[in-house]
Amino acid sequence: MKRFYRQATATADGAILLDGKPVKTPARRELVVPTAGLAEAVVDEWNAQGEKLDPGGMRLTGLANAAIDCIVPDSDAFAAGLARYGETDLLCYRAEAPPALVERQASLWDPILAWARRRYDVDFDVTHGLIHRAQPQAAVDRLAHAVQARSPFDLAALSPLVTISGSLLIALALAEGAIDLESAWSAAALDEHWQAEQWGEDAEAARALAGRRAEFEAAARFLSLL
Repeated sequence: MKRFYRQATATADGAILLDGKPVKTPARRELVVPTAGLAEAVVDEWNAQGEKLDPGGMRLTGLANAAIDCIVPDSDAFAAGLARYGETDLLCYRAEAPPALVERQASLWDPILAWARRRYDVDFDVTHGLIHRAQPQAAVDRLAHAVQARSPFDLAALSPLVTISGSLLIALALAEGAIDLESAWSAAALDEHWQAEQWGEDAEAARALAGRRAEFEAAARFLSLL
């Protein structure tokens, strides 16, 4: 789509305007965000567009649209779907070999598991291989409660953090400031980095991973602005 406006601005209550007119989400709802910081960042995305609109350069806008159109109508159902990732969290499935990979998983994943045990006062079952192992019901319930307590805008940011990493625990640790962005990404992309080190970097895989990282970083920024 060609750019059809001169300037984006925001109102004091977080509504995004194009040449003074309210921006609509894909579902034709008004694009209104909950904080001044997020509103400013979304405005910056619109003002940074060239002659043609590039959705890849408007990730914060996309997350805000998702919150308003997809989550607000039934946030409980969305939260429940996201919480289910805690039943098969990446951090609970470990390699048996080689020793270097086992050690790296432990060094990056164990501190996050330890934080989650303290934070939610529950335990997690860690297994080897990919065969499903049910987590203690107390852990599943506590994680579900933590997700359900989040606002629709929080959930919009958590969703890509969880789906890209395969870990609800990584996403919650990042959201609560227990780990920083670089630590979260290192834990999330451990397997991809390991494979690249062992077999060499594939150009297509590297581009895909870079795209996932950009989405991951945008979600983390979105969360930090709430």
